[in-house]
Amino acid sequence: MPSLNWIGKDAVVKHHKDVPFRLLEPVPELSCGDAGNGNLIVQGDNLHALKSLLPRYAGQVKCIYIDPPYNTGNEGWAYNDNVNSPEIRKWLGEVVGKEGETLDRHDRWLCMMYPRLVLLRQFLREDGAIFVSIDDNEVATLRLLMDEIFGAGNFVATVIWQKKQSPQSDAINLSDMHDYVISYARQAKQSRQDPRGWSRNLLPRGDVQDARFENLDSDPRGSWTSTDYTCNKTATERPNLYYAITNPNSGEEIWPSRTRVWAYEVDAHKKNMVEGRVWWGNNGRTRPRIKKYLAEVADGIVPSTWWTREFAGDNQESRRELRGIFGSDESAPDFSTPKPSSLIQRILQIATDKDSLILDSFAGSGTTGHAVLKQNAEDGGTRKFILVEMDGNIAKNVTAERVKRVSQGYTNARGDAVPGLSPAGGGFQFCTLSKEPLFTPQGQIRDDVAFAQLAEFVWFAETGSGYTPEALDSRLRGNDSFGMSPLLGKHAGRAIYLLYNGILKDKSVGGGNVLTGPVFDILPPFDGPKTIYAAACRLGAPRLQREQIVFKQTPYALAV
Repeated sequence: MPSLNWIGKDAVVKHHKDVPFRLLEPVPELSCGDAGNGNLIVQGDNLHALKSLLPRYAGQVKCIYIDPPYNTGNEGWAYNDNVNSPEIRKWLGEVVGKEGETLDRHDRWLCMMYPRLVLLRQFLREDGAIFVSIDDNEVATLRLLMDEIFGAGNFVATVIWQKKQSPQSDAINLSDMHDYVISYARQAKQSRQDPRGWSRNLLPRGDVQDARFENLDSDPRGSWTSTDYTCNKTATERPNLYYAITNPNSGEEIWPSRTRVWAYEVDAHKKNMVEGRVWWGNNGRTRPRIKKYLAEVADGIVPSTWWTREFAGDNQESRRELRGIFGSDESAPDFSTPKPSSLIQRILQIATDKDSLILDSFAGSGTTGHAVLKQNAEDGGTRKFILVEMDGNIAKNVTAERVKRVSQGYTNARGDAVPGLSPAGGGFQFCTLSKEPLFTPQGQIRDDVAFAQLAEFVWFAETGSGYTPEALDSRLRGNDSFGMSPLLGKHAGRAIYLLYNGILKDKSVGGGNVLTGPVFDILPPFDGPKTIYAAACRLGAPRLQREQIVFKQTPYALAV
């Protein structure tokens, strides 16, 4: 299989492992509504943010949508347009080294994207998928990059999205009218019958599709449309489908073409005739067609890879959308290529369930959060979003502010009151990343790390999956009175315990962070294998074996 190589690749292929885990630090004054409802906006470098989110959300995200820099070469700093920003240059210098200062812009883009895509893949559920907006500048390299990270066999589709209504009169060559949306599954289905992996949804039927159905002959089964009675097979390939059909109105014998035979065997055709499913045209003398009834078609339509602006919006619509929300607010910059919420809504309709978790690590103007709230309002869903934005000003004044306004309601540019999409359930928690990592340079756990925070990390280290919000809500809301337990949960038949920070209300050796006989005796019982994380262990090998305990010492066993 072809592989992709570039200057700096060796430095970034495993760089995600070197990125330290940081803590999420809530900012109540920038949060909105019910901050504990599961929606999250994180301000910080998305590489560090993704690493910090893994202990909570690994393997739990149904759909990822990202709109990374397109790398057009435009030197004017625009968040969604290039990788020549001061932040990216600084990062390249630290990770790639001296040669990072002189990298070709395509090398820079690949260095930036690789570790982020590697981390994003870890968030996906087995039935999850990622969708990436891109244009012609990097679409070819992105395909090769994602083939390497996600596996070529997990490629789903390349969507062509019409981003403009009219051609550019000042185009040097041809006027580009489209962008792409590249999609890969965490695990793609290998056949229609494959029970594993990602499955696309049908898109909602609309008036345009239903208008094709009518009832020309007052059929009691209701409205119908007619389709071709032949199939794309030859008489040589399917001789049983090459036969004469008699028109019951004229008596005429009708043969199919030898290169395109009937779609139904003789017995199936006779059944169609008996059931009145064959249409012979308004005059009763045309070639046969098969009736397809509206009542019998699927509840939706199969998504295609051609998305017109009428179907999924365009850049002009998205800019109008932003101006309508922010009006003349000078704190909201004019994004040159924002995506319309209708585009991301189409992705949500295809790739999510009503209770799915959606992640966008290049959140920008907050369109993904807006689209999630819109889709929930339309179908009664409870989808949740995680948005990550690097730029502090944009995260605060655009990403979070937009989601707040469309959720709670706002006054648009014309002065009209616009009701909120989810005034009761559309809140979010706003977080920043801790300045210091979870572990000190000496490998020790920071003194200010709470039990709940370390519990997420321990669970991820032990299982490779995110600690479920349900379990977290029931036991681990910090060191307070919410009924915390050293038993974090059970995974693959094994119970996982953590002794840390006085979880047993006593930091002494006999009752705190060290696994002793008396401590073990008061742990929540589990009849089976156990993994216990603690600062030290005083139990002898015979008892560890008898109790089916695997002891892991913190912090040394927590290298991930």
